[in-house]
This record gives sequence, structure tokens and C-alpha cells, in this order.
Amino acid sequence: MEKKTAATNRKAYHNYKILETYEAGIMLAGYEVKSLRNGHINLTDGYVNFKKEEAYLANVHISPYLHQSTHVIDYDPTRLRKLLLHKQQINHLFSKMREKGLALIPLEVFFSKRGIAKVLLGLGKGKNVSDKREALRKKSINREIQRELRER
Repeated sequence: MEKKTAATNRKAYHNYKILETYEAGIMLAGYEVKSLRNGHINLTDGYVNFKKEEAYLANVHISPYLHQSTHVIDYDPTRLRKLLLHKQQINHLFSKMREKGLALIPLEVFFSKRGIAKVLLGLGKGKNVSDKREALRKKSINREIQRELRER
């Protein structure tokens, strides 16, 4: 499937060990979609919240669209945005979230082939400080190896 990425959450891969990924649609207003196409979104502090058997994307900042003619007076850039998932997926994710230490976080926002805004959600377990250090150590070693191979 061809997709155009609007934003990625690189910090999520550093802070969490991603166990599973899920794709979901997002309910957005028209001006939010235009702002997304320009890349004005911040996923770093985002997470998924469950209310009344529905999933919501919380704390994701979408800046207001600059060129809209009628400005929305009470625009909240971090408002709750409903995620479009099947009822079975919501129940499955909710039961997984009740497990200790698991979180559902947005990894990437992209546009599908048909131009529909979607979010890639990751079910992750939080890393502790030593795990983060080990991952950085491995990354730097691999970078050094690649650099040596390129020089030869």
C-alpha cells in the first residue's frame, strides 16, 4: 500500500518497545486535514484513551490551518479525536491496555492511497533507563560498523 507520511513519532521507539501495531482512521475537521497535509502535527506526547467503548487520540497537537478564511474561535489544538476502529479491535486493545505496563501510542500519521488520514498505533511496553542506554549503545556500534564498511 502506497502512503504519504505526514508525521512520525521517533521518540516512541526510544521510550517504548513496540509489540504490535494497528492502523486506524481519525475523525478530523476539514481545516485539520489541511494542516496535516502541511505537516503541522506533533505526536510526541500523544496516547490513546478509551471512553464508553470508543477509542480517542489524546494530547496530539495539530496546529490551526493558517490560510482558512473563517477562523474557528474556540479551536483546541490538543482536543480528543475519535479513532475509527472495529468494535472487536477496540475490545482487544482495551483488554491489552489493562495489562501492566502497556500503552497504546501513535507512531505515525499518514494519508492512504485514497487520501484518507490514518494513524499507525503501537502497543508498547515502556523501557527503563538501562534498556534505553543499551539500545543507544547498539545503534552507535552499528553506525561505526557501517562507516568502516563504507570507507573500504
